[in-house]
Order: sequence, then C-alpha cells, then structure tokens
Amino acid sequence: MNILVFDIETIPDVETGRRLYGQPAEMEKLTDEEVARIMLRQRVQESGGKSEMLRCHLQKIVAISAILRVGDRLRIDSLGTVESSEIDIIKQFFKTIQHYTPTLVSWNGSGFDLPVLHYRSLKHKIPAERYWNIKADFRFNNYLNRYHERHIDVMDMLAAYQPRAFASLDDISILLGLPGKLNMSGGKVWDNYLQEGGLEKIRDYCEIDVLNTYLIFLQFELIRGHLNSIQYEQECQKLRELLTTKNKSHFQTFLEHWQN
Repeated sequence: MNILVFDIETIPDVETGRRLYGQPAEMEKLTDEEVARIMLRQRVQESGGKSEMLRCHLQKIVAISAILRVGDRLRIDSLGTVESSEIDIIKQFFKTIQHYTPTLVSWNGSGFDLPVLHYRSLKHKIPAERYWNIKADFRFNNYLNRYHERHIDVMDMLAAYQPRAFASLDDISILLGLPGKLNMSGGKVWDNYLQEGGLEKIRDYCEIDVLNTYLIFLQFELIRGHLNSIQYEQECQKLRELLTTKNKSHFQTFLEHWQN
C-alpha cells in the first residue's frame, strides 16, 4: 500500500479579502497586512468572538509537506520550492495522487486541509481526476467519503468522529512522547510569512507536523493490528535513518526530542 502523509500551511487570501470587504478602490490602498487584519476582525465578529480562524475558502496555501511511502522507499519533503506558486504546489500534490493512488493520511485533513485544497483547486481550475473519482473501483473506497479508508484522518478516527473528542496534533504528539510542534504553531505562519526568509521556516514547520502525524499514524496502525510490534519498530527506525541522512537542522532537532 502506498501512503502519502500530508499537511498544508496557509495564509489569509488577501486578494479575495480585498473583493469581499469594503470598497474595492479603498481596499487596494491597503497593505496585505492591513487587509488580513480586516479579514481576521470580520471572522471574530462572525463567530461571536469564538474564533480568529478564517474559513477554508479564505485561506491561501503557501506550503504542502508530505511523507511518501512507496514499497520500501520513504521520502519526506515539501512540494516545490520557496519560489513555487500556489498553483504549482497544488498541481504537484494531485499529480502525486494521480501517479501513486496512495492512501492519504492527515490530522484534521477532513476538516481543514482537504476543503482548503478543494477551494483552491476550484479557484485555479486544477484538474484531479483520480482524487475526485467515486465511480467503478473507487465507488466503495474513495478519497471523499468520511468512512472510507483511501483517506485516513487520524484525528477524526481516534475521536470516533465526535467533534467534542477532537484533539490537537501537538497535544497528542506530546502524549505519545513525540516532539510536537517545537515552539511553532499555525498561528505564527502569517507573521513568519511577512518576514524575509519566513517561507522557508514555514516549510520546515510543515515538515515537522508531517513527522508527528506519520508517527501517530504508525502507532495507530499498531493498535488496530495493521502492524505488529516488530514491524512498528522497523518503521520508526527507517524514519530515524532517513532523518539522519538529511542535512536539515529541524530534522536533527526533531530526532533530539523524539523520546521513543
């Protein structure tokens, strides 16, 4: 079985924000940062003060990171480069699905990552025939049905599909002795994006999220009998060896904080 563990990072879609809020001529005079503040303030008002998290259709993707397991091969990377456009990295994501037909693995992918990808691919007219397929051999196991397993949202399954039982990736990572987010969070992505060199930091952070998600998934596979204890340890060791070969400081930091 091919596996693609993925995570996305987003910023406010200020282009759409300029069209949605205020007079277009006035909004064009504002900086991206000012428009983003208006969007966040609007969201707080809409939610009755309960959330600053923008709705999925107002998010713009700046990074997609993934672990790809194909046969005995294991890879981890962020799609594209820091110069790649949103269109390019989304195309690469769906191209990977088209080529490998992997089982997708995510943490809250059903509630956030995939809906954002849906809206952005709709906006940019990006085709993804295999991903959207619900016919023939995909009829009873496709990427879109919550209770099929071509996409495994680990958070959703562990919570028994009950929103009140949802938990953050960072909390469950720490619960299992994993490094967690290492002093970074999704709430800091926009601030980092505005800084010089910030996109590289965002991509590194996204890769850390993918690592935590993959290791939680392996432990999930262990408890549901898809891996035995020896296979589980072998998979963890394979990941350790991969990270050791990578000359990236955030991977070394992850290894240092990985307790088991």
